[in-house]
Amino acid sequence: MLDTLPLLGATDFPALRRRSLTTLQVNLGYRCNQSCLHCHVNAGPGRTEAMDDANIDLIPGVLAARGLPTLDLTGGAPEMHPRFRWLVAAARAVGAKVIDRCNLTILSEPGCEDLANFLAAQGVEVLASLPCYLEDNVDSQRGAGVFQRSITGLQRLNALGYGQPGTGLDLNLIYNPGGPSLPPEQSGLEADYKRELQARHGIRFNRLYALTNMPIKRFGSTLLSRGQFRDYMSLLRDSFQPANLEQVMCRDLISVDWRGRLFDCDFNQQLGLGLAPVGPDDEGRHQPCLGDLLEHDFARGPIVIADHCYGCTAGQGSSCGGALTDPEPAPGP
Repeated sequence: MLDTLPLLGATDFPALRRRSLTTLQVNLGYRCNQSCLHCHVNAGPGRTEAMDDANIDLIPGVLAARGLPTLDLTGGAPEMHPRFRWLVAAARAVGAKVIDRCNLTILSEPGCEDLANFLAAQGVEVLASLPCYLEDNVDSQRGAGVFQRSITGLQRLNALGYGQPGTGLDLNLIYNPGGPSLPPEQSGLEADYKRELQARHGIRFNRLYALTNMPIKRFGSTLLSRGQFRDYMSLLRDSFQPANLEQVMCRDLISVDWRGRLFDCDFNQQLGLGLAPVGPDDEGRHQPCLGDLLEHDFARGPIVIADHCYGCTAGQGSSCGGALTDPEPAPGP
């Protein structure tokens, strides 16, 4: 595709190898109730890709067999998959922590009115996208009316105990820059978010994670169409910090796409950069899939790299869990 071709040539990014796995990150499909500018998946209401029952049924067994402590659910809007709730409950039943990467507006979609209650009852960690604490900035990036619906969703989660001391219900927010720039320092931005959201809307949360926009899919296409792709890649390269290599999430994570195929991360997934083939011989070798995790743990294997990896290691560093070299967060309400 046009938006991925500039990334797939030779790269001088340092070689990486996986450590032991701790997280299974599963993309349940690309259907979403939003179409955000920064989306590296091209998710939207018209997408129909969704994980089938056979793969959904495998996930709890894989978590148990590999002893993986965390299931990280993403999409699209993962909650729009018809078996989302079954999967959450099954993962919790085998002792896994579940993370729901939630866009907040899904909580007010028809048919999802009780979704927040379900998440709280299951003790699911909510990792929610909110690219700014100001309405105009959010709506310009994510669509008209998204900010107010997001605030309503956060208030509902707070009312259920999310983000409140002593409840064990973690509510963490994600910040993405509105354009081709690196996110600001994470702890200072977190203090701003906590102050402004508390003062303006009475909202509390646990942590803010600052993520760098990846130059692939929808965001990559936008950069190309505006003639900004080369400059943005230069910014990422020039801001490379070697210390971030120790903390990128691909070192401890396996990503699963909606077809059940395995990747080093969600970004490699979108670029079609799968794990090295497995199998007994040349004819039987295949790209690893979910079922292969029942027999292989893939620890210490090589990680597939390309130029987009500079997006995870620029400046503070950024992965699915936020900044990598950030200091301790500043005190906040």
